[in-house]
Amino acid sequence: MNGPVTMSLPRALPAEYRERLMGMAHEVSYPLGTRLFEENQRADRFWIIRSGTVDLDMHVPGRRAAVIESLGHNELVGWSWLFAPHTWHLGAEATTPLRAYEFDAQAVRAACRQDPQFGIAVAEWVGQVVAHRLRAARTRLLDLYGPYGSGSGR
Repeated sequence: MNGPVTMSLPRALPAEYRERLMGMAHEVSYPLGTRLFEENQRADRFWIIRSGTVDLDMHVPGRRAAVIESLGHNELVGWSWLFAPHTWHLGAEATTPLRAYEFDAQAVRAACRQDPQFGIAVAEWVGQVVAHRLRAARTRLLDLYGPYGSGSGR
């Protein structure tokens, strides 16, 4: 990779770990409409968005997939790669042309095992993302299917 990378979410990682993680990245591009992954498929990589947007969606039987959240610049796409059984919990689709940093999940997990402090930092960062996504999914699903919406006025 060339030059420094500034990212909002990975700032939760100390600089040395952020640099180490970014050293494992390679740049990729995908056209509008590309499915990055589907629910229940093997989670073998993840991305940090450089430019473009990705919708995270959830299969709803008898209905069109529900969009849970839209992600953009500097956001992490995918967290299921870190947790066994390493299968996607949601689907993801590029809603614009997408440029991203892509990471090989197996290589990152190996680096986390080799350096437990790095592993803890990565796990805490991804855990923060998971917590945010679960709150977003709950709110979105209540808005879509709850009798009174999310009730966010409480």
